Amino acid sequence: MEERISKVYTYADYLGFPQNARVELIDGVIYDISHAPSRVHQEIIFELTLIIGNYIKQNNKPCKVYTAPFDVVLVEEGQDEKQAINVVQPDISIICDKKKLTDKGCVGAPEMIIEVVSEYNPSHDYVRKLNLYNQYKVKEYLIVNPNNQTILVYRLKDTEDYLPPELYTFNDKVKVGIFEDLIIDFAQIKEVL
Repeated sequence: MEERISKVYTYADYLGFPQNARVELIDGVIYDISHAPSRVHQEIIFELTLIIGNYIKQNNKPCKVYTAPFDVVLVEEGQDEKQAINVVQPDISIICDKKKLTDKGCVGAPEMIIEVVSEYNPSHDYVRKLNLYNQYKVKEYLIVNPNNQTILVYRLKDTEDYLPPELYTFNDKVKVGIFEDLIIDFAQIKEVL
């Protein structure tokens, strides 16, 4: 019996996909992310982007906030970005090292990523992306679930692995670890949903 070897896709392959294709690569496997997000999903992304963006601007932080679709190419040390096998489009990316920014997106791990859980594939955020962001040392990862109104916050421990997650609800205030004094009041976000 002949053994089938599945193709491992790279960023070079990804760049050749049709422009309207909404996909991510994780470990060289293509994942379709073309479902339109819900209205609530969009509202949460908008509110969080507004809060974080205003904080960065008012405090003259050297960081930038980007929303999907925005390519984040996760590369191994010394790896040519075209050979990378992980390309994601996080709902929100905060990048403070501007050397990572290119015309096409970000090459390297953002300081912080926020994913708003989609009803279509929650394990993508809770498992695949959690493991990926831990592997590439994203300092802080928030998983916001509009269905059960919870927030899981993962923070790196001394560039090792993520500490156990902190659990919050949409009634709580969440301290953002990458900034010294940014607190997100999810109760205020809940009011506009």
